[in-house]
Amino acid sequence: MKRHRAGFTLIELLIALGILGLVAVLGYRALAALTESEAKLAAEAAHWGALDALFARLEADARAALPRDVRTDRGTEAAWVGDIDKAGDATLRFSRAGPEFAAEPGSAGQRIGYRLHNGAVEVLYWPFLDQPSTAVPEAYALIGDVAAFRVAYLDARDKWRERWPALGEPAIPRAIRVELTLAGGEVIERWLALR
Repeated sequence: MKRHRAGFTLIELLIALGILGLVAVLGYRALAALTESEAKLAAEAAHWGALDALFARLEADARAALPRDVRTDRGTEAAWVGDIDKAGDATLRFSRAGPEFAAEPGSAGQRIGYRLHNGAVEVLYWPFLDQPSTAVPEAYALIGDVAAFRVAYLDARDKWRERWPALGEPAIPRAIRVELTLAGGEVIERWLALR
């Protein structure tokens, strides 16, 4: 009478270990792909969050714009100045209500600006509303990897202009159109109504 032994043969054990190793490698690859895609999604979400914060800040600042000219040692500068630099990017500066973190409602105001500098959109803060023309603003980068920064200004006749102020127009444009070209080639356009 033959006895039947319980257990696996060496070949069966090696096949089972091979299958288990293959499943482990496939599981590791799937987990690595999930981790990599999560990191990419988090970076993309942070990038779009920074863009949203830039536009929210620009809109809040622009809506607080005051039609008050600035006095300098050379004369006066318009309340809102929108220009184009040598690279063809927009620079803008304007007077706005109150300093950014002041609690007092009767504050005199603040001079603020935006520009593209070394691939980053920066916000500029001047120390006072009226100041010498040699005053240097504090610059803070808001978002990087920007290839172009364009701003157009809507006048009273519904025409878009590249520069502001315009002859015969109010101190503050009716609206602005901001166009950002990112380093990857994406173009984002945002319109902000001011009055």
